[in-house]
Amino acid sequence: MKDGRAVTSVAAFRHLNEKKALIAMSGGVDSSVSAYLMQQAGYECIGCTMRLYDYETVGKSDMTCCAASDIADARAVAERLSMPHHVLHFEEEFRREVIDRFVKSYEEGKTPNPCIDCNRFLKFGKMLEKADELSCAKIVTGHYARITEEDGVFYLRKAADESKDQSYVLYDLKQEDLKRIRFPLGDLTKEQVRRIAEENGFVNARKHDSQDICFVPDGDYAAVIEAYSGNRPLPGDFVDGEGRVLGRHRGIIHYTCGQRRGLGLSLKEPLYVCEIDPGSNRVILGKNEELFRTDALVRDVNWISGEEPDSPVRAKVKVRYRQKEQPATIQPVGNGAVLVRFDEPQRAITPGQAAVFYDGDIVLGGGRIDKELQRRT
Repeated sequence: MKDGRAVTSVAAFRHLNEKKALIAMSGGVDSSVSAYLMQQAGYECIGCTMRLYDYETVGKSDMTCCAASDIADARAVAERLSMPHHVLHFEEEFRREVIDRFVKSYEEGKTPNPCIDCNRFLKFGKMLEKADELSCAKIVTGHYARITEEDGVFYLRKAADESKDQSYVLYDLKQEDLKRIRFPLGDLTKEQVRRIAEENGFVNARKHDSQDICFVPDGDYAAVIEAYSGNRPLPGDFVDGEGRVLGRHRGIIHYTCGQRRGLGLSLKEPLYVCEIDPGSNRVILGKNEELFRTDALVRDVNWISGEEPDSPVRAKVKVRYRQKEQPATIQPVGNGAVLVRFDEPQRAITPGQAAVFYDGDIVLGGGRIDKELQRRT
């Protein structure tokens, strides 16, 4: 295992069937159509659905995935395609690698993206291990992204339909991963995918997409963290940039950089969360213009090429999933970290989120925002 991913030996590769694919089937329409397209491309396909948690683990009963109905939908599609289907129990791995990290990050005053950890440790970690067991040379997911190869080098690219592009949460993939992964939906729109599902009689052809983190279906992160950890967050002070106390907060897990609503304060002017200091248990508030920064320190950087640059790189950088990437200079500073300096100040660069680097539609890599640097212009 390396960085959460299985490392397949040369000897093991000899036993992999190049026309055999393991399909990650969530029960949704995207992974179902991915299975169909791989079959049409001549692959022998095996479907698998990951069972990632028990509902009671996070104190919820209305989960958006891993429900019995999702497993049933995945199995129904697999049966319609006459392909084997397995349920893989990864509850312990998901708890350790995703939920534990999520809780710890919020308790440290950061705002994590657990989908990135799920991809790293489960979808492209444990799944590769299972693929090896079943002699599958390829693993397949329903992500909207593309992989191309030129002269033996693999490139992760944006989906053709940028409104559905998911390359942001895939920046941690390595060359050895891209060699084995297939994203069949990369050149399709969502409506085209649904049309294929309808034409083939899939039960989930019009199933709604999940818009939330799977284990936080109602968006109440703090409630999930409390239920999971058993710890009640400690109240503390809201302060301004000069340290003047403005009121009391309910615990730092309730707040994120850039937040205005839900502060519970009566203020003379709009103020936003500019910083969270877990050491002093304070939440620092300020005006909107105080949220803008040009610099961000990014750690645990993965360069998809496998080679860290030894000089500054010009690229466009995205610091949250729905943001349009912005021009910046990326300066390696050692120990797997870089300094990102944007051409124009960016609003609410948030510790814990990912900064992902693009050259056109190619993903160069990315990492986790460690902290904001106090440089506004």
